[in-house]
Amino acid sequence: MLDRLFPKRIDNDFRGHPVALWVFFPITIVTIGRSLVHMFFADGGAQSIATIPLDAMTPNGAAVVVLIFALWGLSQLLLGLFYVAVLWRYRALLPLMYLLLILEYAGRMGLGMWKPMQTLETPPGGPGSYLFLVLGVAMLALSLWQRREAPREELAPL
Repeated sequence: MLDRLFPKRIDNDFRGHPVALWVFFPITIVTIGRSLVHMFFADGGAQSIATIPLDAMTPNGAAVVVLIFALWGLSQLLLGLFYVAVLWRYRALLPLMYLLLILEYAGRMGLGMWKPMQTLETPPGGPGSYLFLVLGVAMLALSLWQRREAPREELAPL
């Protein structure tokens, strides 16, 4: 199994279940879309989406939160672009990408419990993290699933 997570040869040969490949496309789109929101929305999505009460903060405090969201968006964009590279040329890394996705969302959930913040409503990232964590585990299992090779027809001896 470690050879599937860390292949010796990184190429475009994905041997897992095709569903794991196709599900990675919308995950990539969501990752890039979310990153662009954090980078380019005026509030970085902090108040308009995550319902963090920026209005209750000092202007400098709100500016810091917006900057942190933009920097987080940049990190997400770089990860999303790496996802694109995996889909385009390096599909053998797909199981590793699912493992990273699981670690990312488990880490988000853990940090959210360790350092909770008050929001006006439940941000979409809260329930979304559970969804992506479960989806990541299922897709990791499918990406590690070994497809059977098509049986070869053997020639009968003459």
